[in-house]
Amino acid sequence: MVYFAYFHSVVRYGIIFWGIATNSYKVFKLQKRVIRIMSGAEPRASCRGMFRRLEILPVPCKHVLSLMLFIVDNPNNFQRVSEVNELDTTRKNQLFIPNTRLTSIRKGTTYCAIKIYSSLPSIILSLKKDRKRFKNESDSYPLGNLFYSVKEFLELSRNK
Repeated sequence: MVYFAYFHSVVRYGIIFWGIATNSYKVFKLQKRVIRIMSGAEPRASCRGMFRRLEILPVPCKHVLSLMLFIVDNPNNFQRVSEVNELDTTRKNQLFIPNTRLTSIRKGTTYCAIKIYSSLPSIILSLKKDRKRFKNESDSYPLGNLFYSVKEFLELSRNK
């Protein structure tokens, strides 16, 4: 209870924006330190098992989850491939990912949210109309496949 009252509430605030920041790994390291203290583990012990046992999502998982929910809550802010491309393709119902060479745009919240949302399994994507079920399923997906970075999440989703 202490973790959720003091640490989790602070971490969750604004994570959709600062979760991809360069220094976000410092918050993640602090979270792992808190988890080790809660579990009574050694300072250099692996935290993956502890996260699962305590049913706490790591900071990168929380960031990915907040981006998914951002798209589900604001579907009108994003274009579908069918709105941009008039051809009848298999991807016509997916979100349109803008083509850009600018790193600042690729590291932005919107671009990252689209990439993450597009890489979700179709089982979870089919629940986007029912926010509560979508949140429950998307909560359990990262807990079953703990990842420590957005890049790791995208690779995990690509391999499934």
